Amino acid sequence: MDSLPPGSDPIDGQKPSEDCAVVGFKGRINAYEPIITALRTLQHRGQESAGMAVFDGRKTVLKKGRGLVTDVFNPATDSIKGKVGVGHTRYSTAGSKDVIDAGPFVINSQVGFISLSHNGEIVNADELKEEMKKEGVNFQSDSDTEVLLAELSRNISKYGLKKGFEVSMNTLRGAYACAVGINDRLFAMRDPNGIRPLIVGKNADGYIIASESCAIDALDGTIIRNVEPGEVVELTDDGLKTIALHEGEKTAHCMFEYVYFSRPDSTIDGINVYMARVKMGMMLAKESPVEADMVIPVPDSGRSQAIGFSMQSGIPYTEGLMKNRYSERTFIMPTQSDRKAAIRLKLNPVREVISGKRIVLVDDSIVRGNTMRFIVSMMRKYGAKEVHVRIGSPHIIAPCYFGVDMKTKDQFIARGKTDAEINSEIGADSLAFLSIDGLKEAIGLDENNLCLGCLTGTYPIDISKKLAEKITQY
Repeated sequence: MDSLPPGSDPIDGQKPSEDCAVVGFKGRINAYEPIITALRTLQHRGQESAGMAVFDGRKTVLKKGRGLVTDVFNPATDSIKGKVGVGHTRYSTAGSKDVIDAGPFVINSQVGFISLSHNGEIVNADELKEEMKKEGVNFQSDSDTEVLLAELSRNISKYGLKKGFEVSMNTLRGAYACAVGINDRLFAMRDPNGIRPLIVGKNADGYIIASESCAIDALDGTIIRNVEPGEVVELTDDGLKTIALHEGEKTAHCMFEYVYFSRPDSTIDGINVYMARVKMGMMLAKESPVEADMVIPVPDSGRSQAIGFSMQSGIPYTEGLMKNRYSERTFIMPTQSDRKAAIRLKLNPVREVISGKRIVLVDDSIVRGNTMRFIVSMMRKYGAKEVHVRIGSPHIIAPCYFGVDMKTKDQFIARGKTDAEINSEIGADSLAFLSIDGLKEAIGLDENNLCLGCLTGTYPIDISKKLAEKITQY
């Protein structure tokens, strides 16, 4: 990235960022507390803003604001009551960073109050927006989520519930995993390619929709099942009911959910994230072995892959970089010296561990390479004899159009460069990336079930030339 995104930390700020977490709850108790718990559990998916919309029996009450979940909500003073609601945390990849663009969105339609929490990105949002403007629809934000909600509202109002969802899935193109409230009813909707994750669970108090299974665990719930690609389900008192099913040409689960985005304790589409990452590290050690004294992860993102690399190679694993978890959140750093100072505040090598040692430094991915370059220089300053960088995912070379903040081609250090050239830029003794075949084997899915667009430039959904030109101009 050319600069760190607002609210990011200077270490992970150089990584791709997800755009949000989706939560929904329907039960016998007030939805406020379970939604707060689920959103806090999924805070890693977005720290820019948070919000919830709860139906109180007469209307849908909406509250949202900038900051973390604990910044926006206060159980001691909030008076949000209702048994059905949706929640959202956001990191913007489409639209502005203003509160007006934060989720959820609510509309008072012909069928009542519709609230929507959305994870993903609608690639034809501009075209749909212009079409609806001609019909007299007014938009308050720049968010593609508002476009999605308006499209869903007009189709449900015109065709009824089942056909309205079906027509919407025919017109919407892109990635969308959504929790949808319609008055006191709750639905989950997932795009036909299943790009973004969405799962349903149940606890003693009711039913839960979440982007990741760890949110269901935090509510002492049990997983029922994933929402299938192209499926709309309603959560009723009697369980799950499929409302609509739109089969896509292929499933295309985002590979970065397994590499970086999701929490290691989550299970995404039946695959445990931690185990997939350990296998990535093991595959990386098989493909790119090196003689060294110890394996050290870049915390926290490279930890699971580093464990796998150590297990496969037999090189001892140790923590040689300590992350300060209590320093304040940082905002855009105006200069490189500011960014370096922020990294030093967040991350510090353990001299006694690394001095005189040959180090395998493992991280999950590289985008621009600025942070890795600085970490390698720190390791050398603190006495590392050799620094061999190993990356637990393949080269990122292309933009993402489906909800990840990788938009401009000049972001990618690996684009148009050999590994030797990249290695020279980051200053390591050697550098190797996991192969695409190794990634697929580690996850347990092939190219017919994964979105590998940022690795190959080939996408599961056709991207218009107009959109591609717009994205690369960001």
